[in-house]
Amino acid sequence: MASEDLQIKLFNRWSFEDVEVNDISLADYIGVKPPRYAIYLPHTAGRYSVKRFRKAQCPIVERFVNAMMMHGRNNGKKLMAMRILKH
Repeated sequence: MASEDLQIKLFNRWSFEDVEVNDISLADYIGVKPPRYAIYLPHTAGRYSVKRFRKAQCPIVERFVNAMMMHGRNNGKKLMAMRILKH
């Protein structure tokens, strides 16, 4: 099998390999490194708010989806937010 077959892509479309954080002060708080933060879908159902600063370990794509779920009528609609991000 080739290495491209084993590569994890977000929504089976976008690769995590080319994403980099240039600001060193944000590097610890934005999760984009492929081995640990690479996911197929931004729906890990993790408990990242249990301890302080644990949300920094959440993949940045999932944090963006969670931020889209705010404000009234969008609360709790994670699948809708994932569909918007996918397209």
